[in-house]
Amino acid sequence: MKKNRREFLRFTGGLALGSILAQTGCTSVKTGGSPEASGLPGSNYLKDFGLQLYTLRNDMPKDPAGILRQVASFGYKQIEGYEGGKGMFWGMSNTDFKKFMDELGMNLVASHCDINKDFEKKAAEAAEIGMKYLICPWLGPQKTMDDYKKAAEKFNKCGEICKKEGILFAYHNHDYSFKPLGGQVPQEVMMNETDPALVDFEMDIYWVVTAGEDPENWVKKYKNRFRLCHVKDRSKTPVADNSKNSVDLGTGSIDFKRILKTALDNGMQYFIVEQEAYPNGTPLEAVKKNAEYMKKLKI
Repeated sequence: MKKNRREFLRFTGGLALGSILAQTGCTSVKTGGSPEASGLPGSNYLKDFGLQLYTLRNDMPKDPAGILRQVASFGYKQIEGYEGGKGMFWGMSNTDFKKFMDELGMNLVASHCDINKDFEKKAAEAAEIGMKYLICPWLGPQKTMDDYKKAAEKFNKCGEICKKEGILFAYHNHDYSFKPLGGQVPQEVMMNETDPALVDFEMDIYWVVTAGEDPENWVKKYKNRFRLCHVKDRSKTPVADNSKNSVDLGTGSIDFKRILKTALDNGMQYFIVEQEAYPNGTPLEAVKKNAEYMKKLKI
């Protein structure tokens, strides 16, 4: 996420601690992964992959149903939502949205939303239609490590609410949580301060790489804690403004074949495509190209 995204999230739901995302469905390959994950027989292609709808943030509000039909036609089987101007369900009830997703052959597996506003209601609605996760997508750089510890406490409480409804809670990282503060790494502190039975993590691979970290090291160190990831590529010639460095999958610098295999072997279950800048076409064109990349990706 970038500055504009942070502003958008604040505008659509008041962010103090974030937003959150719910998911249903699972992704993986023939070998490795969790018991939930299952791949295509005799292959090492990903069975399913998803799309974070924020990728189409300028298109979705204009025609949610029409855009989702196009997304389905590209081969996406999973959707990760966010709270747009019309809410997680784009002006529909949760059950009507689920029915529409079923008609398209897709699952709304998760959604980003404000965890500080009507969270209990969101968790109940997500559970009712079989979503898997609600996810906080943005915390923001904190001033002290105690602030990150308080955030972890909040995440545990959100996890308890989700657990009561039979769904899961997760936190989505950016680069700031990997920058040392007071001799400690915030991401590490939040992972250590949260209950593994209540809080999972969504690794935004792009932001881990942007922070100068190795995604493989993190999924190995915290096996079975990173259950979802954002598959988002980074320019081979990055500029200072990281909001402009997101590129079509396969055209950037990130070795997804290697990283995703390691992630799968260490408990990753959901592989969600996201793109925030579009140097080679429109957002919809990028979404289509990214689907083709994911279909061909052998890990």
